[in-house]
Amino acid sequence: MGPGDNASKIDLDRAYELGQYIAQEGWVLLTGGRKAGVMDAASQGAKAAGGLTIGILPRDNTSKISEGVDIAIVTDMGNARNNINVLSSDVVIACGMGIGTASEIALALKNGKQVVLLTDNQDSQKFFTSLSPQQVFLTISPEVAINFVKASLTKIL
Repeated sequence: MGPGDNASKIDLDRAYELGQYIAQEGWVLLTGGRKAGVMDAASQGAKAAGGLTIGILPRDNTSKISEGVDIAIVTDMGNARNNINVLSSDVVIACGMGIGTASEIALALKNGKQVVLLTDNQDSQKFFTSLSPQQVFLTISPEVAINFVKASLTKIL
């Protein structure tokens, strides 16, 4: 999860690397599916590493889909699709921060999901950690994020 139109260069670089790591682990990458920001960068990274990608699209068509998405799920639900993104994920990794990302993190915490905040935004780190310190893991390294997810999945599965 992460910002679409307002993603920073560092968010995009981290998301691309994260997508590669996810594919290398043999995991399926699930994003918001659009050709924008973190969701596009992560999908492109996963595709470059031979991974399988799913995009949960907000509209009733695929006109703005990332070229890195293999399986498109068209919802026509707008931002309500964020709940699908969260509930369909074993662990949520938020790469960067935006309003939509914040809503996904909140939904993940509310639903008992582990959340990795892959951001150096201290305000976001402080806020989400204060809501549920046991569920939030902080890092600025995609590799460390993946190692945390591996450990979390062994507990979940």
